[in-house]
Amino acid sequence: MPCRTRVNPIKQQEPTDMKMRLTFGDHTMTATLYDNASARDFASLLPLDLEIKDFGSNEKIANLPRKLTVEGNEPFSNERPYDLCYYMPWGNLAMFYADYKHTGLVRLGRFDDRFEALHAPGEFPLRIERIQ
Repeated sequence: MPCRTRVNPIKQQEPTDMKMRLTFGDHTMTATLYDNASARDFASLLPLDLEIKDFGSNEKIANLPRKLTVEGNEPFSNERPYDLCYYMPWGNLAMFYADYKHTGLVRLGRFDDRFEALHAPGEFPLRIERIQ
């Protein structure tokens, strides 16, 4: 039987020193990425120019140019507003500004500041770039 290394789910939820800036409309926010394979894969795509739009009553979404790796990711149960997630079935970013609970998500990180930007209704061009 092959030996498999099990990923520590707690480690996947630890912040790294990798920060990014998200700019849309008149808003700028920063976020810190977590230590997991999906977040590292996402960072490899930066900088990105996407479109951000409202989805449901608790999040904004943006379609990525390709699906991210999800290898080694474990489900999490401590969902909080201002999480930055990847929705595996559709391959898009999910940026939550209110409570949520959904399967199929990988948490990529958390927003650091200027949370009110996510509450601005509408559809905007979105620029995401690494700042550290």
